[in-house]
Amino acid sequence: MQQVRDNLFLKREDLIGEGISGNKYRKLKYNILEAKRLGYTKIVTFGGAYSNHILAASYIKKKHDIEVVGVIRGEELLTKVKENPTLLQAQKNGMQFYFVTREQYRNKASESFIIELKEKFGEFYLLPEGGTNPLAIKGCEEILTKETKQYDYICCPVGTGGTLAGLINSSELKQHVIGFSALKGDFLSKEVATLVTKVNWSINCDYHFGGYAKVTKELIDFLNEFKTVTGITLDPIYNGKMMFGIYDLLKKDFFPKNTSILAIHTGGLQSIDGMNLLLQKKGLPLINK
Repeated sequence: MQQVRDNLFLKREDLIGEGISGNKYRKLKYNILEAKRLGYTKIVTFGGAYSNHILAASYIKKKHDIEVVGVIRGEELLTKVKENPTLLQAQKNGMQFYFVTREQYRNKASESFIIELKEKFGEFYLLPEGGTNPLAIKGCEEILTKETKQYDYICCPVGTGGTLAGLINSSELKQHVIGFSALKGDFLSKEVATLVTKVNWSINCDYHFGGYAKVTKELIDFLNEFKTVTGITLDPIYNGKMMFGIYDLLKKDFFPKNTSILAIHTGGLQSIDGMNLLLQKKGLPLINK
């Protein structure tokens, strides 16, 4: 744990693993073991242009010699792989891409689409978008340890809810777990409620900065200042928004005095390269790595 303020500490999950790191390491750990146990030689999963999950899953081919197919949202990306740092690295790692329209992607969980994928790629182990399933949650339960029991609040960014669910399951009842949504809207609470039985948690939806992968100059300035002061790099899609939210809530005295806060750095720093390309085109400041 790394202290960043008087009562705020950061668990550096971004420093674990190699290639597959952060919460993606936790989510993939038991899924890879299960795919091997069942004898699968191919994994199919889903993601967008700058998906942390897609890049992490691509390392499965490199490290475990299991073929991996990434179903990518947006057929226009077919001719733009070389311009996209995330997809280019995933391709170098050996991932095979299947680009689909956004309409097809919305129906990715439908039985008809899964049948179509099996007709195209044969039998495979299915990993959902973001990697969230019961085995992923089991892996994320291991983020909290004996050393984390002392903290009053546990905070993490939320995309699909799997990491948050794992933290809730392994938290102490006296702890309050707060998820900071990277997406616009309050639908994630219903999703997470189906994955847990404890009630010591909540999701804050006030710091999404316009929605998934949306950023503002205010957020970029915060990320760069945080890097200067602490030496820690935060990604702009998940952890940066969470930490901005925590700092803002500290200013507003949301947390009771003499309580301790543990934030989980879930990794995802690879997204900075892609985001900086977009920021450059918009004439906005770049994120320091």
